[in-house]
Amino acid sequence: METSLAILLVLCLFFFLAGFVDSVAGGGGLISTPAMLLCGISPHAALGTGKFASTLGSLTSLWTFARNHLVVMRIAPAGFASAFAGGMAGSALALHVPADLLGKVLIFLLPVGMAISLFSGRLVSEEGELPEKGLWARVFLMGFLIGAYDGFFGPGTGSFFIIAQHLLLRMGLVKASATAKVFNLASNAGAFAVFATGGVTLFSLGVPLAAANIAGNQLGTRLAIRIGARMVRNFLYVTLSLLLSTLVYRFFLS
Repeated sequence: METSLAILLVLCLFFFLAGFVDSVAGGGGLISTPAMLLCGISPHAALGTGKFASTLGSLTSLWTFARNHLVVMRIAPAGFASAFAGGMAGSALALHVPADLLGKVLIFLLPVGMAISLFSGRLVSEEGELPEKGLWARVFLMGFLIGAYDGFFGPGTGSFFIIAQHLLLRMGLVKASATAKVFNLASNAGAFAVFATGGVTLFSLGVPLAAANIAGNQLGTRLAIRIGARMVRNFLYVTLSLLLSTLVYRFFLS
């Protein structure tokens, strides 16, 4: 697929904003995925290329948390394996859905991702002990099911993992956020592997978009305290509402 310089610059701007929002409030995928659809990229290519950028972004985020020893290493290997498998399963399903139908399904799922991100902002930061009873069943089910959602769609996945670990594994939000990066990296990598094998990843587009996403993430990390998550989250919802309205017109009314 040929992409003009103007479209590339617009997408880089959106991916920069997505990285910025994701680092502060979560839900950056709610911006990047519809932005690619609006720029004429097919739903399959949008998912495949987005996963390439997300994998690199998740890796840099995980590195930051790991250096500060915030990741709960006891469940990290099992979480990685289950989320990787889930990401592969979800993306394999997405590849078998016709492009026109997939585009409409993605539009309906956007409010779901929005609701997940909104709910994650209402949680309280309380730390508890990991439950011994059913721990590994919870980890595997959580990793696979949310990983499958990430492979099929994606936006809101990070918030979904944080919520699940907070409620099911009794983690405080800081450690849940850090450990969620392990799951999220795995589901992104699993989905990317399937999309790349399926030939729908646009690497020439994915490299600059990944760079823009990482740059936005780094800036957001530095400005998070000064700006505040609530303001960025409000910005996310205004942007998403505009993108969603345009997508509904394009796929259903035009």
